[in-house]
Amino acid sequence: MQINKILLIGYLCIPFFSTYAQESKTSSITGTVKNIQGQAIEGASLYLPIAGTQSDHQGVYKINQLKSGNYKITVSALGFEKQERAIEVKEGTESVVDFILIENVRQMEEVSVIGRTENQEVNRQAYNVTSVDAAKLHNTTLDLSHALDRVSGVRVRETGGVGSNFNFSLNGFTGNQVKFFIDGIPMDNFGSSFQINNIPINLAERVEVYKGVVPIWLGADALGGAVNIVTGNSKRNYLDASYSYGSFNTHRSAVNAVYTSQKGLTFQLSAYQNYSDNNYWVNVDVADVNTGAYFPNQRVRRFHDTYRNEMIMANVGLVDKKYADQLLLGISLGQNYNEIQTGARMVSVFGDWHRRGNMVMPTLKYQKKDLFLKGLDVTLNGNFNLGSEQNIDTAFRRYNWFGEYKQYDGSGSERNRTMNKFSNNNGIGTATISYVINENHSFVINNTFTTFNRKQSDELYPDEERYRLPQRNIKNTTGLGHKFDYKERWSTSIFGKHYLQKTTYASAYNPSGNWGDVAYLEQRNAYTRFGYGLATTYFLLPTLQLKASYEKSNRLPENEELFGDMINQESNFDLRPERSDNVNFGISYQTHIDKTHQFSLSSNLIYRNAKDFIRARLNNNQTMLVMENIGGVRNTGVDGEVRYSYKRLFTAGVNMTYQHVINMTEYVPESNSVSLLYRDRMPNLPFLFGNADATVFIRNFARQGNTLSIGYNLLYVHAYYLYWPSQGSREGKYDIPKQLAHDANMVYALANGKYNIALECKNILDAELFDNFSLQKPSRGFYFKLRYFVGR
Repeated sequence: MQINKILLIGYLCIPFFSTYAQESKTSSITGTVKNIQGQAIEGASLYLPIAGTQSDHQGVYKINQLKSGNYKITVSALGFEKQERAIEVKEGTESVVDFILIENVRQMEEVSVIGRTENQEVNRQAYNVTSVDAAKLHNTTLDLSHALDRVSGVRVRETGGVGSNFNFSLNGFTGNQVKFFIDGIPMDNFGSSFQINNIPINLAERVEVYKGVVPIWLGADALGGAVNIVTGNSKRNYLDASYSYGSFNTHRSAVNAVYTSQKGLTFQLSAYQNYSDNNYWVNVDVADVNTGAYFPNQRVRRFHDTYRNEMIMANVGLVDKKYADQLLLGISLGQNYNEIQTGARMVSVFGDWHRRGNMVMPTLKYQKKDLFLKGLDVTLNGNFNLGSEQNIDTAFRRYNWFGEYKQYDGSGSERNRTMNKFSNNNGIGTATISYVINENHSFVINNTFTTFNRKQSDELYPDEERYRLPQRNIKNTTGLGHKFDYKERWSTSIFGKHYLQKTTYASAYNPSGNWGDVAYLEQRNAYTRFGYGLATTYFLLPTLQLKASYEKSNRLPENEELFGDMINQESNFDLRPERSDNVNFGISYQTHIDKTHQFSLSSNLIYRNAKDFIRARLNNNQTMLVMENIGGVRNTGVDGEVRYSYKRLFTAGVNMTYQHVINMTEYVPESNSVSLLYRDRMPNLPFLFGNADATVFIRNFARQGNTLSIGYNLLYVHAYYLYWPSQGSREGKYDIPKQLAHDANMVYALANGKYNIALECKNILDAELFDNFSLQKPSRGFYFKLRYFVGR
């Protein structure tokens, strides 16, 4: 059946490939845009009378779909003199035209649409959004989660080292309340082999963080924001390969490549691998498994925490055709192996329990601008994950942190004897249609459909009835929006959304009343919700922007929240959808002094008022997590960032976030009494945190075209309580202590970035770092990375 689905997708696309072979030959112009020092200029505008484009972060551009003839190509970039060049284009050929631009100091005083980079365009939107230029981090060993952890309003909390579980927090909303996308496609069904804390930063060209209000074209039921990973799979040809090695036997490698022929046949490849023993040092209390002798505050290595994963994503198809700007068939293949060292707290320690997973996902992508009529753009995406996960816990042993264990007779396990293997069989289909009526008005409609159907089996219990119980879920989100633009000064978007969810599950009951008699009853839940919102921005000055946005948002419970994750999270079928009123006010300002000192300032005020808020808590024996609804939660906060740069020699910045997230559940439904926790700060949630960074650039170091950069990053997180702050005495409360982490790096880029060498030290002072109670993060580590990039 799975093979038939893949073949059907391929069969439906045969007509498109047949049409490709019948088209007439077209031509293109490509090349690079650099300054007189040979350094790439990103965001330069290149245009002909009939077409145009912008240069990427490597200074590369390409203009396709040209007929033979004589053209005049013009290039302009902010801060540089405009250039024009005459060129003759011959049929079926690719002409190469390189530009070297000369600086124009006077032009730096102007703010022009020409020359803005993609990141600048994203940040100019009416939404409260931050665009991270991932290309500037490609020489580091960061994964996407650690890059995002440096954004104001964002906290990524991990349970350990490479490949560990993580919790993403954005302005007080956490976990599944924030949705992730890759090139606008939801990542809900990508499985454990493809998560932001194992994706190398080199996969992304930029990362867009939408705080609070989510644009309509990102179709999903996000409660408080979204993260869109924009990959570097552009139409240019390039190869980006890297390898890094570091402490705790950590290996990371990545390859990204794109090839596009003159006829529009394209092949895209992204592959990466992660491996780590994760045997870093931790400080714990240890008890002898045989005698019970107690050894407090021991410094030991983690011994059962190996993680590895491999991932490959390949696409083949056509670009720049009359019927499709992009038509791609793809396959994503991945696998991972994860040893489980601890439970939700480090008092639980394991030595054999582990988990495996794989990913087999066929994909289809289609894009066409000006379909049938000018201004009508269509985007279609579809994928289905055929992969599986397996949880293996069969060793009847009890371990301690010395790695010692006590063996028991009979059949048992470390936590719950199982070889459970399950497939979630989940798929996603998205469709987006936008229509630009004129330069002032445009409309967009998006529909996102997801399906989930978990199938389970366990060779240890082949006749177990609970593995045959239904666990099915479908969701559909439809959105419609209108955007009004007035010149370059004012932009406003309004939108509405409809949400639908249907869940099928089985609940246990006792039919006879006798002890141990268990039967199951199939049940169904269905929810329908409506949401709406508005986002507006106005430029008081070309360099001073004001923003405001509001959304009545809804989020439907996720599959793992309903059915559990089969490791550290229990199921809860009684979860209700969340809803929230999200309000944002923002301001940003850029200026410069004497053309050498540049400053930027941005700040945002936030207000969130959520009902039926879903949060994680420890279960009754405090070994697993369970999700629960809280009647009401309110968050008021502020985040801001200040950045400074001196010429192209030095840059520094600092950002801080404060969020006051309080419990607004006034009455306890079970007892119909006033809650003792009313207006109490939410526990186990950071409320004050920030980052600081600084980098020095030494241009033409040792040789023309080489650059040496030395950088530093500081992470600060204020202490916060594990449980409700108002309960218990101050001396007896558990807390997650203040975090202060220092990182440093040195990067040497040779031949204008073709060859790159990086050295890093993370957690320089070897501090004890915690993101979750008692779960220690890695101790001090050293890493190096080699990277090779070539492209045109």
